[in-house]
Amino acid sequence: MKTAIDHREFGPKDASKVFKKLRTCSRTFFHILNREFGHPKELEELAADSLAGGILQQGQQCGMLWGASLAVGGEAYRKCKDQNEAICVAIKATQDIMESFSKNENTINCRDITHCDFSSKLSFAKYMLSGRFLYCFKMADRWAPDAVKAALNGLSYKEIDEHSVSISCATEVARNMGASDEEMIMVAGFAGGMGLSGAACGALSAAIWMKSLAWHREESKKSSLKNPSIKKTLETFYETTGSKIRCDDITGINFNTLDDHTNFIRNGGCDSLLKVLAKS
Repeated sequence: MKTAIDHREFGPKDASKVFKKLRTCSRTFFHILNREFGHPKELEELAADSLAGGILQQGQQCGMLWGASLAVGGEAYRKCKDQNEAICVAIKATQDIMESFSKNENTINCRDITHCDFSSKLSFAKYMLSGRFLYCFKMADRWAPDAVKAALNGLSYKEIDEHSVSISCATEVARNMGASDEEMIMVAGFAGGMGLSGAACGALSAAIWMKSLAWHREESKKSSLKNPSIKKTLETFYETTGSKIRCDDITGINFNTLDDHTNFIRNGGCDSLLKVLAKS
């Protein structure tokens, strides 16, 4: 009789060790998946610090998800024949990663997991003194093998209409900020609040990551959380959206398919917000 094999035996076993070294969950999972793919990206990974704790520590989607999505976007760029296919694959892989994460944690949001408001010194102190931060290290070890499996599954997606057009709001912001073709696809999975989920705005995250990447290239290798310009981007975003951050609240739409999202953007949906973010 055959014994069922636990795929965790074959996945990364050092996630918490990497986490302790790199210090943010977003950078950790960007790095771990890049390592699996054989394409490390030091500055790009460092720029992902700004997405730790749910977009500048605002408590939305866990940074592990933002980092993993950037990694599968990069791999989609390398393996796909054109931009339309790469965007589609990046979004599908991001969706698979999100589903895997949610099955493990029953949520995708940082604050639900950490019980911490990182903007509050008191809340952060409680997070550290209570030992709750240790849960994140354990979670990283537990989820890393599943994250790799989900990423590879999503990246193998083949059901793509070669004549269809695929648009990601995050890619459009990156394009308008002067991103390379690779960088545009790296953020593609952020579309529609990450994987078309309707959660916190993916275009915002793309703008913040792009600004952080530029900052690292020009000025500093310190954590991008220390970059003053990205805080201004967040303030401008809130002013433009009336303090809304969720994609479904901003757009009033639930995107069921990539075609839905593509048509929305092609028809001018969020056009003014995307321009504001690109110029912020």
